Amino acid sequence: MTTVGILGGGQLARMMALAGAPLGLRFSVMDTSAEACAGQFAPLVVGDYRDHAALAEFASAIDIATFDFENVPAGSAQWLSERVPMFPDPRALGTSQDRLAEKTLFGELGIPVPGYVAVDTPEDLEAAIAKLGVPCILKTRRLGYDGKGQFRIRAAGDAGAAWEALGGQAASGGLILEAFVPFERELSVVAVRGRDGEFRTWPLTENWHVDGVLSASLAPARVDPALEAQAVGYARALAEALDYVGVFALELFCRDGGLLANELAPRVHNSGHWTIEGAETSQFANHLRAVLGLPLGDTRPLGRSCMLNWIGRMPDAAAVLAEPGGHWHDYGKTSREGRKVGHATLRADSDEALADALGRVGAALGREAQVAPVIARLG
Repeated sequence: MTTVGILGGGQLARMMALAGAPLGLRFSVMDTSAEACAGQFAPLVVGDYRDHAALAEFASAIDIATFDFENVPAGSAQWLSERVPMFPDPRALGTSQDRLAEKTLFGELGIPVPGYVAVDTPEDLEAAIAKLGVPCILKTRRLGYDGKGQFRIRAAGDAGAAWEALGGQAASGGLILEAFVPFERELSVVAVRGRDGEFRTWPLTENWHVDGVLSASLAPARVDPALEAQAVGYARALAEALDYVGVFALELFCRDGGLLANELAPRVHNSGHWTIEGAETSQFANHLRAVLGLPLGDTRPLGRSCMLNWIGRMPDAAAVLAEPGGHWHDYGKTSREGRKVGHATLRADSDEALADALGRVGAALGREAQVAPVIARLG
């Protein structure tokens, strides 16, 4: 029996382990916290990712390795890959961990991105603001996700406050200033590539964020087929350039009928959670198939799906479970402000039926604001 090791023990590792059970897989998880929620379903090694002794203990119990979040140190992933097969290649991890390296790769592949300038000093920041204009967003090049490590600059006079907030991280990894994009829609393409180069995508997903954290996803997104083909082409180019194996997501802004790449997430992705019940093969099952060298599963959708993220605390499950297409996921975490603690997916055979279900769930849970933009899109 094959044991899959996962660096990172959050909800993505947890859902990966659940998806792997029907394939007869065993799992081992390594995380820095003894409370990592994937540890409820798989043996957990607790240790610092840079601790080679802990990594060696982890490696001794697994046959193949992967990871569940992009802030695993690339050096640790590389160290592990020299002892057991590891997918995706740590090079993809390293590229995605540096916003500047990531945007450079996008440019080399002809994938359009918002304007950006590398920033290392307060003087760099002043010059970058003058070049890009305002509003713009100062970000750490490393370790930023879900709205973390960012400062929105609304006027040139905000430069001092932005540097005070993030400048201390310039020496440890650099900063990047990005032009603000007044996008019309946020989209993502979740893709999978096998060890033999086979490539598949799920239908394009439309996403809504609140304070930088995903709130809801709708799939398949209502988009022009030519736009979807463009997104899939960008994802394929990235997968082939990185010789990528596994699932990843490419986050995109839609503006004036075109696409701009926001970022690459080299892992199973929040905006792909709907695939558990809403697609023939989930992103988690296909990630494992890819990593193990198995044939990839069909990614076609099963009707229309909407995923609702639960942040901070879990609401009551009854309203979702009362729906014929309602599915509930509790990550087994303690409540904490800003923390992803679970999600629900509603699936239906038509836009109208899905909108009706969302309306009922939103009203019952006091989540009208969360479901409103999705219902409007379905209308």
